[in-house]
Amino acid sequence: MVETGETWRLDGETITLVFIATGQDNINLAYFGRRLPEGENLDALARSGQFGKHENQPDTPPVGGFLPNVNAGYRGSAALQLQRADQALLTRFILDDVSVSQNKVDFIWLDADHRLELQLCWEIRSGDMIYARYTLKNEGEETAYVKEMASVMLPLPAQLDRMTQFAGRWTGEMQAKTRAMERGSIELMSHGGKSGFSGGDWLVLDSSHAAGALGYHFAWSGDHRVRIEVNEDGEKMLIGGSAPEQSAIPLGKHEIYQTPVAMFALATDQAALTAQFHQHVRSKHVLHRRDLTGPRKVHLNSWEALGFDLDESRLIALADHAAEIGIERFVLDDGWFKGRRSTNAGLGDWTVDTDLFPLGLKPLIDHVQSRDMDFGLWVEPEMVSPDSDLYRAHPDWVLGDRSNCPATERHQLALDLCHQGVADHLFACIDRLLSDNDISYLKWDHNRRNFPLASGNGIPEYMQTVSLYALLDRIQTAHPDVEIETCSSGGGRVDLAILGYCTRVWPSDNNDPIARLRIMDSWTRFLPLEVLGNHVGPSPNPVTGRRSETDFRAKVALFGHMGVEANPADMSPGERANLKAHIALYKEWRALLHSGDFRRLHHPDEGVYGQIAVGETRALAMAAQTRFAENFNVAPLRLPGLDPDAYYEVTLPEPWPEKASAYLTDPDIWRDGMILSGMALAERGLALPLTHPETAWLIALEKVKS
Repeated sequence: MVETGETWRLDGETITLVFIATGQDNINLAYFGRRLPEGENLDALARSGQFGKHENQPDTPPVGGFLPNVNAGYRGSAALQLQRADQALLTRFILDDVSVSQNKVDFIWLDADHRLELQLCWEIRSGDMIYARYTLKNEGEETAYVKEMASVMLPLPAQLDRMTQFAGRWTGEMQAKTRAMERGSIELMSHGGKSGFSGGDWLVLDSSHAAGALGYHFAWSGDHRVRIEVNEDGEKMLIGGSAPEQSAIPLGKHEIYQTPVAMFALATDQAALTAQFHQHVRSKHVLHRRDLTGPRKVHLNSWEALGFDLDESRLIALADHAAEIGIERFVLDDGWFKGRRSTNAGLGDWTVDTDLFPLGLKPLIDHVQSRDMDFGLWVEPEMVSPDSDLYRAHPDWVLGDRSNCPATERHQLALDLCHQGVADHLFACIDRLLSDNDISYLKWDHNRRNFPLASGNGIPEYMQTVSLYALLDRIQTAHPDVEIETCSSGGGRVDLAILGYCTRVWPSDNNDPIARLRIMDSWTRFLPLEVLGNHVGPSPNPVTGRRSETDFRAKVALFGHMGVEANPADMSPGERANLKAHIALYKEWRALLHSGDFRRLHHPDEGVYGQIAVGETRALAMAAQTRFAENFNVAPLRLPGLDPDAYYEVTLPEPWPEKASAYLTDPDIWRDGMILSGMALAERGLALPLTHPETAWLIALEKVKS
């Protein structure tokens, strides 16, 4: 039996967690902050952080913590809601055991009356990322039903008083909005069976008056909910996990339900927080198949170049143009399969349309490979068109109540992945495509929300996501050399759980460079450049209608996993040459961009976006102006993160932006290089012509001996 007041300590590289038993039934955080000295007196630390009882409280003041008891006067939300039959199950969990290892702690509670066991695991992984999840086991004879179960109950450090969320929409993902955390509750929730655009699965909490930043992520590709509650005493709690189930999850005798993982990290500031997230994403904990990827190849995707207006001859011509500008992977997007002439039909019939490709895909693939490119293909396996052979043969395979005609979105329905016949059919289709054709890459799309959420057979909606992971794992096992990109109407399903099965994400369907700068500015707070697809689209942009110079689009796309959506045949010779030069620059710098210490650069002009990737001996920065500056002499761009005691040769790699380059004071010195210290570059910075909108500069920095 655990005694009240017992403490346990867990250390990461830079942080310490101290836990305290606040009674027979609860655990709280006594300390969560920078790493403490080894000899810290944990009992004194815990006692010095406790408040006394005040008036208008229960005689035994309730506390928050990991399993707060609402039946004892706790005024916030509970960690879990259980049912038996149609009635709420009033549990009484008693803390039974605590197990601490080098980087993990497990707490186990028992409810003897209902024969339930609850386990909470907190584990520190690479980048000092903390994983939290609950596991519930039913040892009783009666079935228990899980209506809601959080992945984490996180008492927040007192100094954190602001929250930045990243809500958005299709083509407008990850719009950062900062608000104060005041008394009351803030709730963010996603619907539709995917992580979505609502912004509750990625959060940054920081302080208006002190150092420190906390990043939160819910690693799950289904619905989620996060609440931040501030009670009348100012105590703050973050409750994160899956959204409440429409149909409760049944747990029979000896059955177990384990929540998805909630991740969070605490850092000294937001730059350090980004570094921790990037380090963690780059680890094997997330990118299990990191050894597969090698250098991130430059893509050309056919969608914005040709749309549905494609056939074998047009694709061969597009591939030839792609090869001439340095493309390394040719991706055939939507429109290649049977009956697919528009979004109205064809999904589910994953066989090559012989009207377009009389001999299948092999002649096209052979031609692509003869031009030293590999071949990728777009698929959307989770969906089906009502106008398809698959739906006509198996109308019972769609998600939802079979007695009602499900509503379509984008003229399509979602398949019930929990149905074994569906899972087997989809695997067989993808397996055949990959076995019969030399395909190195799949763009896996998901363009419809999953509604109705629950399967018609009563299986809870969370199983749709579990079944997706199982299908992806099955495909990977059969075809371990194939890379998969996750896409869901752009950035509608971007999370660290699905990145365990994929090698990159598609952040947005909006390739407009000005919009893309803002979108990438948010995504790069959490994700490193190599997992973020970033493409040069056509001009005018099909989403915004805005026209932009090739030079600007290419420089923006270079900071990411670079690709092209535009048709090179539609460009002038000068535009093609400019794009080809930037692709060559990407190849020269991608090893650094995809491994270096990345920082977002802050500038007094709100229209300027800046980024830098710093390695041991070199660095590359980019500064982009999105509006007409208020001042002709825009403030110098400061470059943090360099070695302050080292010296760097600074150059501006060409091509240069044509209009802005006329305002360089001495073009030769910028072309040939100048020597500056890391301290000077960080403190004073570089005066660059950034007055005109849609101007971007690359800054190359090579460390020198003196």
